[in-house]
Amino acid sequence: MGSSSPPSRSKPITISGIGSSGSTVCLTLQVFYILLFLLSIMTKLRKLNRATGHRMSMLRTMVSQLVKHERIETTITKAKEVRRCADKMVSLGKEGTLSAARHAAAFVRGDDVLHKLFTELAYRYKDRAGGYTRVLRTRIRVGDAAPMAYIEFIDRENELRQSKPPAPQPAQRPPLDPWTKSQLSRSYASPKEVKSSEAED
Repeated sequence: MGSSSPPSRSKPITISGIGSSGSTVCLTLQVFYILLFLLSIMTKLRKLNRATGHRMSMLRTMVSQLVKHERIETTITKAKEVRRCADKMVSLGKEGTLSAARHAAAFVRGDDVLHKLFTELAYRYKDRAGGYTRVLRTRIRVGDAAPMAYIEFIDRENELRQSKPPAPQPAQRPPLDPWTKSQLSRSYASPKEVKSSEAED
């Protein structure tokens, strides 16, 4: 009776020639894909050292307070995440549809906050394509030395820094006269097209 051979295992992928010393790095496919997955997650969101439910509840409260008071102070990391969520809420308010209202109502807390999103803020930023908030560094917190920052809506009363006006639209150039257009078309035309136009003339 022949002995059954053990099941074959996938060989690790060898990536050679990495680094100045030419060291060899061996990674299995599973480890490689896990590293890519973790890298993509880390670049897309900030966990803020909290569980998902706690983090979402905190962001909902902070965005609602920002809409209500239009300026709050928090750590820089939280302020950057609040800015991302607040800009999305203002975009929903500018959209003004029933679907957008339902999405915003599922995130913000309070009917007064929802009403302000779809009336006052939507009207204020109707001509602005994005960037409705700004983050300004303020101080180092005593105790844990955490960097603090203000996050506030722009184009409001008593703002800490005046916002730049939206870039003006470029002026429309007058249309070219027929003679100039014909000269330009001749200078950029191929030799065959020039000969055919001369033959027609």
